[in-house]
Amino acid sequence: MGYEFWYWNGIPGRGEFVRLALEAGGIPYRDCAREEAAGPSGLVADMIADRTHPPFAPPYLVADGMTIAQTANILLFLGARHGLAPADLSGRLWVNQIQLTIADMVAEAHDVHHPIASELYYEEQKTEARRRAEHFRGHRMPKFLGYFERVLTNDDGWVGAPRWTYADLSLYHLVDGLLYAFPKRMSTLAHHYPRVMALHERVSKLPELQAYLSSGRRLPWGDGVFRHYQELDAK
Repeated sequence: MGYEFWYWNGIPGRGEFVRLALEAGGIPYRDCAREEAAGPSGLVADMIADRTHPPFAPPYLVADGMTIAQTANILLFLGARHGLAPADLSGRLWVNQIQLTIADMVAEAHDVHHPIASELYYEEQKTEARRRAEHFRGHRMPKFLGYFERVLTNDDGWVGAPRWTYADLSLYHLVDGLLYAFPKRMSTLAHHYPRVMALHERVSKLPELQAYLSSGRRLPWGDGVFRHYQELDAK
C-alpha cells in the first residue's frame, strides 16, 4: 500500500505540501489519520508509539521502517527517491533551500493570527494579531514574494529544473494559501510578481494533479496555517 502518511485530519495545513508531492508523483500512500479505523485519536496514538526516531509533530511519513518528520525533510526524501527534484546534489540542495524558505513564510503567515501563542484562541490575541498582520502585509509578503519572483528565472518557469519539482508544488500551495487568507492584499501585490502568479496557475493545471484537485481528498481552506480574518486583511 505504499507509504504511511500522518497529518491532522480535517485541515490542509503543512501536510498538504507533502500530499501534493505524493499525488503529483503518483506515489502510493495511505492518509492514515483520515482512515475510519484510525478514529479521532489515531494520530496521537501513533505519534507517541515507541519507535527509534519519534516525530515531534506531524506531518510525518513512515517508509521502509523509517519515520521521517518535518515537511522539508519528507520532501527531500521523496524528491531524491521519486525524481521530484534534480538528480545532481547542487540541484537537490537548491530545491531544498527554496522549500525551507517557503517554510519560513508559512510560519510567519501562521503567526499573523497567533502572534502570542498557538495554545491561545485567536480571540485572545486579536490586538497583537492586527499589529502583526500590518507588518506581514506591508513588509514580509513583498520581501518573500520578491525573492520567489527573482529565483523563477528558468526558461520553463520552474524553480530549478526543466520540469516541476516538489518546490514548485509547495510554492503553488503557499500562494494559494495567501490568496485565501489575504485576498485584498494579494489583489494589489499580484501584478508585481507575474512569474510567481504564472507558476501558481501552471501548477493548478498540471495533468498529474487534476484528479486530486477535483476530488474530495483535496481539503478546503478553513482552520489551520492559513486563515482568513477580514480585519487582518487590507490592500
